[in-house]
Amino acid sequence: MILDNIKDEFKNSGFDKVADKEKIINHIELLKKQKLNVMFVGATGVGKSSTINAIFNMEIAKVGYDVNPETATIQKYEIDNMVLWDTPGLGDNPEKDKRYAIEIANALKQKDENGELLIDEVVVLIDGSNRDMKTTYEVIEKIIVPYIGDTKRIVIAINQCDMGLKGRYWNYDASQPEQQLVSFLDEKVISVRNRILETTSIVTNPIYYSALYHYNISKLLLAMITNMPETKRFLFTDSLNKNPEIWKRNDELENYNNKIQEEVKGSLSKALDGAAKGAVAGATVGGLIPIIGSVIGAAVGAVLGFLGGLIE
Repeated sequence: MILDNIKDEFKNSGFDKVADKEKIINHIELLKKQKLNVMFVGATGVGKSSTINAIFNMEIAKVGYDVNPETATIQKYEIDNMVLWDTPGLGDNPEKDKRYAIEIANALKQKDENGELLIDEVVVLIDGSNRDMKTTYEVIEKIIVPYIGDTKRIVIAINQCDMGLKGRYWNYDASQPEQQLVSFLDEKVISVRNRILETTSIVTNPIYYSALYHYNISKLLLAMITNMPETKRFLFTDSLNKNPEIWKRNDELENYNNKIQEEVKGSLSKALDGAAKGAVAGATVGGLIPIIGSVIGAAVGAVLGFLGGLIE
């Protein structure tokens, strides 16, 4: 676990105030008890389970190819410090949709032991091959936005981008879209963003990806990270898919893998700084910062090395 690496590095660091060192280590142990709760919502067949399995490489979510939805009610899967909420597929039956909407709303209302909303983020998945997204938009407008607390915690992700034009203009050898499909998908992103803005008045930044062909998985993960609470962003690291092939095929607009590592470093810095301030009084904290920095760099390199492009 990344916090175990940090604890071990810190124990062997040059920080010479033994009593303060023990206090900080105890606070790191408290950080290890945190949970990051992420909910996945979308229509039946949109690929919630395959998305979860692509990112986390855990056959925790049964992938269904049948006409019947595999998830009848909200399922929770816990991996390390992650709790994944896999909600039932929407759009098959109006009566069931009403029941599922109530379940989703009740889950979003739940609070933790500190009185904070339990769900840290909702990832809304949209089918890139489907033009009828009325049910999904209604859930965003009437259920997610009213109960999420902070609308910045919503991620809009368009899956199955390979089928955006019914399989045309998808390069199956390279597992990426050709320019005609890219143009179509860019237009779809704008359309989805505008529709959500019109109905909810919130600004979103939808991204498109393919869980099946592992395209833009890094871009999806970065979007998820930047919408999580900052001091919790590092908690997903131990649960990630360790296969470097998963993270290689992305559009080239940004170096998503490096940005992921930077976000993890920033999140750890903030969390550890908070732990230090909670454990050590006054100016001692200032002397701790250089040590924390090197410890974080070592821990991130050790845990996220499979992403490639390690940060010095």
